[in-house]
Amino acid sequence: MQQQQPTAQSTADASATAPTPSQGGEKQRLRDKKIKDLLPNTRRLVEVPYTASLSHTMNALVANHVVAVPVAAPPGQWIGAGGSMIMESDKHTGAIRKHYIGMVTMLDILAHIAGDDQMNDDDGTDLDQKMAVPVSNIIGHCLEGLSLWTLNPNTSILDCMEVFSKGIHRALVPVDSHMENVSGVELVESATSYRMMTQMDILRFLKDQHGPEMAAISSLSVRESGALNPNVFAITDRTRVIEAIKCMKAALLNAVPIVASGVLEEDHSQLIDGNGRKLIGTFSATDIRRCHLSALRQWLSASALEFTEMVSASPTKMVSASPIHRGWPGSGDPQREQVTCRESTPLREVMDKAVDKHVHRLWIVNSDGLLVGLVSLTDLVRMLRASLLSS
Repeated sequence: MQQQQPTAQSTADASATAPTPSQGGEKQRLRDKKIKDLLPNTRRLVEVPYTASLSHTMNALVANHVVAVPVAAPPGQWIGAGGSMIMESDKHTGAIRKHYIGMVTMLDILAHIAGDDQMNDDDGTDLDQKMAVPVSNIIGHCLEGLSLWTLNPNTSILDCMEVFSKGIHRALVPVDSHMENVSGVELVESATSYRMMTQMDILRFLKDQHGPEMAAISSLSVRESGALNPNVFAITDRTRVIEAIKCMKAALLNAVPIVASGVLEEDHSQLIDGNGRKLIGTFSATDIRRCHLSALRQWLSASALEFTEMVSASPTKMVSASPIHRGWPGSGDPQREQVTCRESTPLREVMDKAVDKHVHRLWIVNSDGLLVGLVSLTDLVRMLRASLLSS
């Protein structure tokens, strides 16, 4: 499946109707903001070499509290993901030092663990072999890794929002780009250093805007804003970790809600329609990131619910934890807080929860705790951009 490069709407088109004085200056100020205005608040780029094993890559994810890393290789030896040519050059001589050949996310690693064949869930040797392969072997296993993008630091916030509203979660930003008139994502770049820009960075920036226009938008409810996505796929409390991983791989999902088993017989190894089901947990790629490899080997055949509750209760004890009846409701372990909202919840509260809890989706439930949909960062960025342009 080939990923198409989105085309960002030009700032000129977006600004066809100039704001009147009565609208205030915030709208124009937001349009004046560039990606480079957000860069000082982002951390240094975390990357791994193409020779790094998946175990090493997972350790890098854990140590740096990130869910994705670019993969660097010597220049002239690789074709970048999606044909990208994103290079790092020496600041003084201009010589190319490395080529970023792709992005690897936790979902890529999960997809590799699940594999295309029937993995023996209790075979630790099989998992060891899977995690010993070079990270370059799994680039592109999932859709997001098929292309590696850059965003010019002079790109406007609104143009950046359009890119991220199309499902791109992150992009590299050259710190010292010499291209001034570029908007949207690019596949070719050479710079002495890069930073990572994510959907969360954009949402955090907008959350901190307190002018009248953002106040009006953020006061809208989830229902009024149109950010609600009614299609929510779930697993049950009887789905095993290895089955949940395979489900997420097949549907390209980074997280799924866990719902209570129904009275009717259902296939617990497959995704089900979660709408109208009781939410009791969440299984996500970050759960796997928090679990040491030696512990993960024990947990593949345990239920996803049991696994998530154990990670939440004792994340530092996952190396030696036994999956037998630990972390179940009623066993004495604390329950993980589910990040949820209602259809009537104001967007300001939704944005606060997403940023403060650092989650990429919130489950929407009714007064009985039954799922009615979800709000993802992509949904939020799309809706916020549309509201800013139409207000």
